[in-house]
Amino acid sequence: MKADQTVTLNLPATADYVDIVRLNLYGIASKMGFSYEDIEDMKVAVSEACNNSVLYAYGQEGGLVEVVFGVTREELTITVKDEGVSFSLPGNEPSDTAPTLHDKDLHDVEIGGLGFYLMQALMDDVKVASESGKGTQVVLTKRLTRSEEKV
Repeated sequence: MKADQTVTLNLPATADYVDIVRLNLYGIASKMGFSYEDIEDMKVAVSEACNNSVLYAYGQEGGLVEVVFGVTREELTITVKDEGVSFSLPGNEPSDTAPTLHDKDLHDVEIGGLGFYLMQALMDDVKVASESGKGTQVVLTKRLTRSEEKV
């Protein structure tokens, strides 16, 4: 679904800037009418996506992370993109589909893989595209569920 409005952040790929992403998410999601619980879930998921870029994409070199919030009446899409080193989860070849960790025992999930498990548990949809030489893009989607009283 094409976004009606977008907000784009280009930030240094350091942990210091993850809070800025969370604050922007809170402001946008609040205006859209998401519940406190949904916003907290999204904050955890977007933090995981950003932390993957910060920790794995650029090593010690530093780089940029682009975060795009796509707003429609029905959903919020958060795209976290870096141009650093691409990755693949253990047992998964790089692809345009989200890595599936549900068929693995938690003891078999390596460090870093648990973040994707969390994102999938907290969001309605998670897509990961990682391409050698082009970086990684994580797309998180949360649909807005309006209560009957607010309609």
